Amino acid sequence: MTAAERPAVRELGRPRTRGELLAALQLLAHAGADHTPVVLTSRELGERLGVSQQAADRYLLELERRGLLARSLANRRQRLSLTPEALEVLRGEYRSYRRIFEGPARASIAGEVASGLGEGRYYLSQPGYVVQFAERLGYEPYPGTLNVRIRPSEGRRLVALRDWNGLRIDGFEAGGRTFGGATCYPAKLNGHACHLIRPDRSHYQDVIEFVAKDRLRTRLRLKDGDAVAAEIEER
Repeated sequence: MTAAERPAVRELGRPRTRGELLAALQLLAHAGADHTPVVLTSRELGERLGVSQQAADRYLLELERRGLLARSLANRRQRLSLTPEALEVLRGEYRSYRRIFEGPARASIAGEVASGLGEGRYYLSQPGYVVQFAERLGYEPYPGTLNVRIRPSEGRRLVALRDWNGLRIDGFEAGGRTFGGATCYPAKLNGHACHLIRPDRSHYQDVIEFVAKDRLRTRLRLKDGDAVAAEIEER
């Protein structure tokens, strides 16, 4: 079917986030716009997508409006770059398809118990977090996290969690302060059910934190320096 033969609603309707716009994002990423500006006209984009130049130009305008595309001019030709937000959209698609074909992802991580900065009790006691934990984890965690220091080699496994589906804990404002969000993943620490919690903002580079219904140090009889092993699963 040629562009001229396509239904008018496709040409006149607003581009859909998960339809034509997603196809445009994928095409631009394949062209290299995920890491460097690429020179591509609306006509060229339309030909590759199988739509008219006018439709392709609307897609570009809509992607730019949504903060998914950056456009600039060089020698009277437009240069297109995908933004970090666009890459996150594509990662979301990747996560969805990977889960369909491969099932939930799993990872094993080992480390040593370490003392933290003592902030876990304060943050986990905030009502804005407590309500979300109860709804999304199915329990109210003990007000405090267990910190586990990991080796640099283990850190590479944590990077993969960016592409996992997790339980989202949203940030909020209370008492004039802003509290950041976090993502939680079902886990077992030395065989005991808990959740790995990864704050959006963290002071740590080599420490991961776990929450559970009970106090993990007491339940597992742990002290600083004790070796622990965690099995983490995608939600």
